[in-house]
Amino acid sequence: MKNFLTGSKIGMVLLSAALMTACSTNTGANTNAADSPAAGTAVTASATGGTAAAVELANVKTTDLVEYDADDITTAWTADAATDITLAGTTAEIKGAGATAKNGSVTITEAGTYILSGSLSDGQIIVDEQAKGTVRLVLNGVSLKDSDSAPIYIKEAGKVVITLQEGTENSVADGANYVFADAATDEPSAAIFSKADLTVNGTGKLTVTGSYKDGISSKDDLKIAGGTIDITAADDGIVGKDLVAVQDGNLTIKAEGDGIKSTNDEDTAKGFVAIAAGTFDITAGNDGIQAETAEVIDGGTFSLVTNGGYENAEVKTGDQGPGGKGMGGGRGGFGNQGAVDGTSAATTEAAPAVNTAAAAADTAAVTTTAVTTAAVSTAEATATTAETESTSAKGLKAGGDLTVNGGSFTINTADDALHSNSNVSVTDGEFKITAGDDGIHADSLTSLSGGTIDITKSYEGIEGGNITISGGEIHVAASDDGVNVSGDNDGNAGQGTAQQDQFTGSGSSQLTISGGLVAVDSTGDGLDSNQSFSMTGGTVIVNGPTNDGNGPLDYDGTFDMTGGLLVAAGSSGMAQAPGEDSSQYSVSMSFTEAQQAGTLVHLEDGDGNNILTFAPSKNFSSVVVSSPDLKKGGSYTLSTGGTSTGTAVDGLYTDGDYTGGTQVVTFDISGSVTWLNESGVTTANTGRGPGGGSFGGGGSGTRPERGAGDTPPEGGAGGTPPDAAGETAN
Repeated sequence: MKNFLTGSKIGMVLLSAALMTACSTNTGANTNAADSPAAGTAVTASATGGTAAAVELANVKTTDLVEYDADDITTAWTADAATDITLAGTTAEIKGAGATAKNGSVTITEAGTYILSGSLSDGQIIVDEQAKGTVRLVLNGVSLKDSDSAPIYIKEAGKVVITLQEGTENSVADGANYVFADAATDEPSAAIFSKADLTVNGTGKLTVTGSYKDGISSKDDLKIAGGTIDITAADDGIVGKDLVAVQDGNLTIKAEGDGIKSTNDEDTAKGFVAIAAGTFDITAGNDGIQAETAEVIDGGTFSLVTNGGYENAEVKTGDQGPGGKGMGGGRGGFGNQGAVDGTSAATTEAAPAVNTAAAAADTAAVTTTAVTTAAVSTAEATATTAETESTSAKGLKAGGDLTVNGGSFTINTADDALHSNSNVSVTDGEFKITAGDDGIHADSLTSLSGGTIDITKSYEGIEGGNITISGGEIHVAASDDGVNVSGDNDGNAGQGTAQQDQFTGSGSSQLTISGGLVAVDSTGDGLDSNQSFSMTGGTVIVNGPTNDGNGPLDYDGTFDMTGGLLVAAGSSGMAQAPGEDSSQYSVSMSFTEAQQAGTLVHLEDGDGNNILTFAPSKNFSSVVVSSPDLKKGGSYTLSTGGTSTGTAVDGLYTDGDYTGGTQVVTFDISGSVTWLNESGVTTANTGRGPGGGSFGGGGSGTRPERGAGDTPPEGGAGGTPPDAAGETAN
């Protein structure tokens, strides 16, 4: 009944979002999430040259997907109301009704409570209760082994509850080869195998060894409400076809296949994973936690390693030019703490990236809608994913929406750390991520509204067909793009574990930042949108590329800057700034020679008030600054070098005194974007598209022109810094 209600609720949310998308228009206004009719993370992304993309995610909790009844959480029992089964090698002593022993196995045929103790050397506990009642198996210090089948085999029942008795240690182990009745039979397939709903609760310990295939598997619902469970499996650790739900427990899983998975791809109200709490230590050859449809996590502590971790990731190809970039280093420090003298050693970086693919045409309609628990159809799944079960090595993976509302996560993956074939929503939680591919990836919408996210290793840090960031503290280190919005397929996939991502086609893909902190250290583009940007609030810090084949900011459409603090440092060959129609003012400074990493960039107004003091963590030849403190008609001075007595956070100083720098340029602000070089104010190169033209700095090939937009200052082919003889400011 709960699943039916859940499906109905989801359907209403989907319909609401679909109507929003169909009825939206390009008003240019920013919609506050709090004003949305749906609770939770609701965002609107303005489109450029087309219909606006109204994208909404409902705030889904585990309680929306699953409920626990009295049988699921009850652990108490009394001896006089239970059947006692004492095992001894190949025999069993039964005291009470409902069970029989024969040929080394025990068969339970009636509802009730059964207390199991002792050891079974080669046999089964079979539950075959035809009346659809509830059978409770209390593991009270028991060891079960079966060399050629499942030691616990639940053939029939309404529900089976396995209670791990307090203070006991229990074990279940099967053999590597099963014997079936005939060639058409492939069940059971796990050390604990159930054809009925299965719940595990209690406070005792259970060790499961699945040498044949899976550890614990249910063809219906599988719930875990408590206990310490240690699973080693030749294939998957825990499988619940209709759902896997965890309310509490301490789980350690070592699986050659997936750690935890739900597999129902026929019923859109099933096939999901819902985790409310618990401790999870999962080492998997494939995915850590996988849901065929939706995956919702409200809390818990998670340590996930897939396919050997990021060090085992394949080398990415495509956008990286000959040889590729490989994996980049960690985030490291964003500027020194305390005083900075501007003499830090220069950093080095991989060869310039070469982009040989033309920019995507703005032709596709927006299809991203609200929270999706339904997996795509079989035909659509074939068309929208190139990966196979044997090659996916993601941390948290969902065929529908992936929602994380809390928890502590340490994730080390050979593939994406968080992945959805639909939408990803992170409202809270603490994440420490090292990923061989993307840190966070959604084919449709990536929505980040809270939590602490630290991606120290990744190919691309955060990726989605649309991306909205409204809160949280986010740090990203990426060997390619830091934050990437794309409505196109990822052409940089290799041939092994991390397969090509398939994005929802959208002519109005957009990166929207309205709050939070985003600090990026990238070898490729810092913030990259194949369409447009919108920034209304928050703080964004970019330590971008040092090669001229990429830029700290990269967009094809428009960049509407209306609020927040932005500082983006990096190379100048492809440098861009916010759009000329922005209501908040910006400054773009280009240097004729690269400045050393750690060199302070200081911007102050005519009264000496600090606008910005920032220490880029890598060599840089351009800096873009946008701040609410920049005013039209105001006079400002930009200096480099010197020291600050304050404390840097991600290279940004918000306190202390700045002294000893060299004044580079003094200027007045008269327009939305003021382009600067070391001689003064210059003009943007309006003859090229955003970052258009060819570029130098190594590598082969050219970056294609992209049409009209805001571009770097004039100064030679390839969008290089402006000429030394610029217009001198007043």
